[in-house]
Amino acid sequence: MRILFIGDVVGAAGLAALSSFLPPLLSRWQVDITIVNGENSADGGFGITFDSYRAIREAGADVVTLGNHSWSRKEALELIQREPYLIRPVNYLPGTPGAGLVEVQTATQKRVLIINALGRLFMEPADDPFGAVARILAERRLARDVDATVLDFHCEATGEKQAMGYFCDGRASLVVGTHTHTPSADCRVLPHGTAYITDAGMTGNYDSVIGMERSEPINRFVTGMSSGRFVPAAGAATMCGVAVETDDETGLAVRAAAVRVGPNLEEQKPQFWE
Repeated sequence: MRILFIGDVVGAAGLAALSSFLPPLLSRWQVDITIVNGENSADGGFGITFDSYRAIREAGADVVTLGNHSWSRKEALELIQREPYLIRPVNYLPGTPGAGLVEVQTATQKRVLIINALGRLFMEPADDPFGAVARILAERRLARDVDATVLDFHCEATGEKQAMGYFCDGRASLVVGTHTHTPSADCRVLPHGTAYITDAGMTGNYDSVIGMERSEPINRFVTGMSSGRFVPAAGAATMCGVAVETDDETGLAVRAAAVRVGPNLEEQKPQFWE
């Protein structure tokens, strides 16, 4: 099975890059399922809206994941109850709207489980992500109940992401880190067959500070004070993510590669699909 995950879409520039780059690649690579993190896809760069969700889905996403900015836009509370293919972190506190996982059937009748979880280090309060993920993996086992399992671990701390990767190794097809908006260089298949990358990177303008116009973030670091709001960087954006190919019998990864298409970063594509 061919799985494509695209990292955090940031603002209008990120949506434009996704809409331009993703559709032709899906066709060329014959991707079976595509997951996109959309928690920063609103025009203002924080949260998700009806319009940005629709644009992500129209670009080719089968499932859209969220993160710590899930509720930055009030309409997301209504949106997530209407759209089953939009999921938020599974370890949000009890009573949170929406679901933290979804099972999708591909065109070839393969069952894919997608889970979204939130880290706890340097993040907003959430329940234990490791316990939540462990319970799901035990109930819906890879190669028995589903043909592939993908975990979007939205997390600040590198160590927490790496720990989750090894924690899931052999029980998930892919553990992909999101949130820090900077693609890491450690895309690989772990010893027991789980594809892993610490951060898929963002889909946004890299001539920026994590997708935002540079002036205000720099000002806050230099002066310790706020002089305005963060504004998503306009201009040409780069689409970043990870491509994974799994074994049809085990559901485990056999190949994994970073995906980077657009300006400001060196282009990378999965040679095993080219």
